[in-house]
This record gives sequence, C-alpha cells and structure tokens, in this order.
Amino acid sequence: MMLFRGLASPAEPAASTTPTAPHPHAPGTSPSAARRPKPLRVEAFRRRMPVPPVAKPVRRTEAGDEYEVEVRPAQLELAPGVVTDAFTYGGAWVGPTIRGRTGRPVKVTFRNKLAAHTNVHLHGGHVKAVDDGHPMDMIMPGAAKDYHYPNNQRGATLWYHDHVHGDEAEHTYRGLHSFYLVDDPAEDHLGLPAGAYDVPVMFTDVQLDADGTLIWGFPHDRTHVVVNGRIKPYFPVAARKYRFRFLNATNEGTYTLSLRQGKITQIGSDGGLLPAPVPRSSVTLSSGERADLVIDFTGIPVGSSVMLSDSTKGEVLRFDVTSTADDASKIPARLRPLPALPKATVQRDVSLKFDFSGEPVPLINGKPYDPDRVDFTIKRGATEIWTVHNDDADLDHNFHMHLVQFRVLDRSGMPMSQDDEGLKDTVRLPAGTSVRLQATFTDYLGRYVYHCHFLEHSSFGMMAQMEVVR
Repeated sequence: MMLFRGLASPAEPAASTTPTAPHPHAPGTSPSAARRPKPLRVEAFRRRMPVPPVAKPVRRTEAGDEYEVEVRPAQLELAPGVVTDAFTYGGAWVGPTIRGRTGRPVKVTFRNKLAAHTNVHLHGGHVKAVDDGHPMDMIMPGAAKDYHYPNNQRGATLWYHDHVHGDEAEHTYRGLHSFYLVDDPAEDHLGLPAGAYDVPVMFTDVQLDADGTLIWGFPHDRTHVVVNGRIKPYFPVAARKYRFRFLNATNEGTYTLSLRQGKITQIGSDGGLLPAPVPRSSVTLSSGERADLVIDFTGIPVGSSVMLSDSTKGEVLRFDVTSTADDASKIPARLRPLPALPKATVQRDVSLKFDFSGEPVPLINGKPYDPDRVDFTIKRGATEIWTVHNDDADLDHNFHMHLVQFRVLDRSGMPMSQDDEGLKDTVRLPAGTSVRLQATFTDYLGRYVYHCHFLEHSSFGMMAQMEVVR
C-alpha cells in the first residue's frame, strides 16, 4: 500500500514529492509495527466545552471589515493532562469565528507562520475564484494572503479550512478548521436564539497516543471525538432554547446525533435557513455538512444532564442544566423561503470511484485530479442538474461543490431525506447510491473544484475542475 506524504511533526515542512494514492479504508500513513501507539484513555465529561472566540476586526471602513488571522503551530490540551502539537488558526483547535454580514464585504489576511505551505477555502462561500482557496494557490511559509469575501449570500453557517492539494487532509486533521458565520439582516426579525445562546459546535475525530501525540494514521483508529477542542466535554446550559450550529469537520466519516432528552428542531442546513422548522429525532452529517438546530431545554430540571450521542461513537457531549433563564426567543412557523428553481438547461453525470487495478486511486469520471485540466465548462448564469453517482459498491463518499449552493432533487430516483433539505453545498453518498442536484452558476468566472469531501479521497485524486465562462 502506498503511503501519504505528510509532516513528520507540525513544525516541519511537507515533503515536495507528488502525493500518492491512499487505500480507501486506511488513507493515512500506518504507524510502524515497531511503534504501535499506546491508546490514550480520557475521562469523559471532565472539562467544559469552549465556545470559539469571535474575531474582532482590525479595522472597519465604509468598504467593509478587515481581519487578520495567524496560521501557526500551537500546543493544545485536547485531553486533560497531555499536550498535543497542532496546526491552528490563531492558536486554538477551533480558531476565531469570523462573523460577516450579508451585503457587507470582509477581507481576511491570513499570515502563514507554519513551516509548511497552506491556503484557505471558505467552505460554502460564494466568492471570486482568486479568493476560493484553489488547491494550487498556496501561501508559502512566512508569506501572507488577503482573501476577499463579499458576503453576497443569505445568512449561513460556513467554515474555513486548508485546501492545499495533497496536504489538505493532513493539515485539516491537524487543526486548520474554523467557523465563518454570515448574519443576515433579513432574518433579524425572526427572534431565533442569539448572543450567548447561539453556539457553533465542531465535531472532529482524532487518534492520540498516550502522551497526547496526534497520530496521522487510519481513519477507523480515530476513536476520540473532539468537540470544540475538547474530548467528550460538558456544556452548561440554562433551561431555555439554544441555537447550536453543528459542523462535522472530521476528515472522513458520518455523525448521526440524537438526544436522550430535550427537543431538537432543525432550522437550517449548509446554505442557511429552511423554509420552515423541522422536528428531528436525529440528524446525520457527513464530512463538511452543517445543521442549524434549536435545542429546547425548557422544563428540564436544574441539576439534570442531557446527553448528545452518536449512533456509532456513543456519548460525545453532555449538556448540564445549571440554571433557569428568561427566554424571549422563538421558533417561527415560517423561516425563509428558498430561492426559486430556474429551468435547467444542462444535465451532467459525475462518478466517484476508486480504481483497484493496481494501487487504489480515487477518481472522478475515471480520472484523477489534474489542475491543468478543465473537466466541465459552464456558462455563467446557467442552471444545471448534476447526477452524482457513488460507483463504489462498498465504500461511502460524499460530494462538495465550490462556488454555489445547490438543491437536492432526489436520491437514487427516490425522494430525498430530511438531511438533504434546504440549500446545500455538501451531500452524503452511501455506497452504490446516487443523488441529483440542481445549481445555478451566477456572478463569478474562473476555475473552481468539486470533489469528495472525505479529505483523504480528495487530496489524492477524487477531485475535478469546472470553469465558469461568459
């Protein structure tokens, strides 16, 4: 089996060799037989889940808000009593949350203090190609780059992460992931939970050695669930409604989250609010997907605990009801209508599949990623329907499209699931299934990528390129 190239430690630069394909079930570098990591034991629910800090602009002008974020190594305490070397935005596992506002531009200067190259992709952002974090557009060590985000889109929970080709999987795994929230004045009147009761929550999987070392190995060995930078934390809540913005930022995998007590109502997905709230007993998110949820702790006695669990990973977060609080927030019966679906004029097929004829190679439409090749040429303003197929019989994938939000039309010829509702940019593709989606390509010209968002798959070939032209 070929191995990943990667960093020997977070302080060292990535190798300059061409990346080689991973095995689909084990797409990391296996620890050598001579040094099998001793598993770390973590006492559950010992530490509080932190809320990511909100970044403050370094300046505000009539033209918009400006931020600066350092990309730098840091030593973090993901588990009590041990230190983990990580890559970070601003020194934390979940870096500063940038809060933009619809219609008001934001400029972020990212300064690379790593010994490795990086770049930044605003996942779900509608931006110019030069600001999209193209996989070959790098920020070299010691350099900086300005990214311009016009925020000409609806309110949404977005996130930013590394997207350097061949290294995005390892860099994101090591900590390069943070929230970017778009607040929309058109939604202010809805009265949803806000302020301290609007909490972004990021889920990631890691493998840690007993001394806290972050192991870059097999995805199925990543058994520790890190929630906002803590393994199995607790979070104190009042007996009232909260808005939680859940993000599955793990490299490869799916969470199906449910509560033992309390009421879950979904109000939004990747691209913003749903037309109406949807009661949910559980929510499934594949890598890169988001769900805006209102959890109502009203009526749960002070001193009680409510457990959030995943269907396969077990308990991941404990909510402790510690107080009562006034609650003027509400969940309106109507939230926000979705944009109309224009008539589609182009139909395309996209196949995600590994080639097992030799070393496993992840492919889209039979080809590995080539930054010099344009796979689809799209007319600006066109509305298209893409049927995306997972042509692997026993491997799951998912699908992420840059530049635009899309609507899911159906799954394998059957109605879509509740997890597909609303505006989406990432969608789950279980083995042997397909999904039809519709997108309209407005505003920007240039080259953008689409790919499986299981990052070990996309980093090593399961990615393709579209060019939007006049």
